[in-house]
Amino acid sequence: MEYKKFDNKYIIRMDKGEEIVETLKNFCREEKIKLGWVKGIGAVDQVTMGLFETSIKKYHATELTGDFEITSLLGNISTMKGETYLHVHINISDAQYKTYGGHLNAAVISATGEFLIEAIDGEIDRSFSEEIGLNLYKL
Repeated sequence: MEYKKFDNKYIIRMDKGEEIVETLKNFCREEKIKLGWVKGIGAVDQVTMGLFETSIKKYHATELTGDFEITSLLGNISTMKGETYLHVHINISDAQYKTYGGHLNAAVISATGEFLIEAIDGEIDRSFSEEIGLNLYKL
């Protein structure tokens, strides 16, 4: 990974073999980013994504392997119990232009990944909601 900073924005390039979620979490820890947004594009060959089933309050995950383009990656950065917390969604497309999307658990770069993090000066923590079954912003 390499990056360049412009005011409160970071342009990040990830390289083949890097896992997106862990790389972004580590980057936010190192740069002390506790609140912000992330977006990106690129190519991946392993993706684990999920869908939250509200009626039973559980995520279902699926793993896809093959050549995929990231058509959109969008998420936010916050904290939970003082630790970096990423909430990221992803859309990917395959060789037949079929798209898949959901909550991003993990994805491995197959060629390159290009990301923008916009840091916000501040901090918003999360806490688990028994009613909803998710980690929600504590505003």
